[in-house]
Amino acid sequence: MRIILGTDHAGFELKEELKTFLEEKGYDVVDKGAFEHNEKDDYPDFIEPIARDVSNDLESTRGIILGGSGQGEGIAANRFAGVRAAVYYGGDVDVVRLSREHNDANILSLGARFISKDEAKRAVTLWLNTQFSGDERHVRRIEKLDDGIVNNPK
Repeated sequence: MRIILGTDHAGFELKEELKTFLEEKGYDVVDKGAFEHNEKDDYPDFIEPIARDVSNDLESTRGIILGGSGQGEGIAANRFAGVRAAVYYGGDVDVVRLSREHNDANILSLGARFISKDEAKRAVTLWLNTQFSGDERHVRRIEKLDDGIVNNPK
């Protein structure tokens, strides 16, 4: 599985930590930036290529994106067909598990200003190790989401 990482300045330090963590676990990691801490950069510039790559390879690519809260990044990613970005910024990690089991989330958006490195690693590990349940009700709901995107393009 290929994992694509990206962030703006707000998640830069945590992205670097997660990149090393994932590489040490043997994942094929692609870093789409930021490649330096720049307070003036804009998260859409980093999220768009990740969401596009995930959208183009839904079977074998996942994304992990970071920002201050992760909210804007998740919103940006969810504009791409087939992308289902879930946001996590601390608290009960069941949210992370359910994003995979019920929603087949293929991008995890982390709020870097709200979680520690250890919390992020724990969430990422859980997210990557949790499979989509494939239950009919969840498949049906995802198909409805995908149909809305396909039938109502901008």
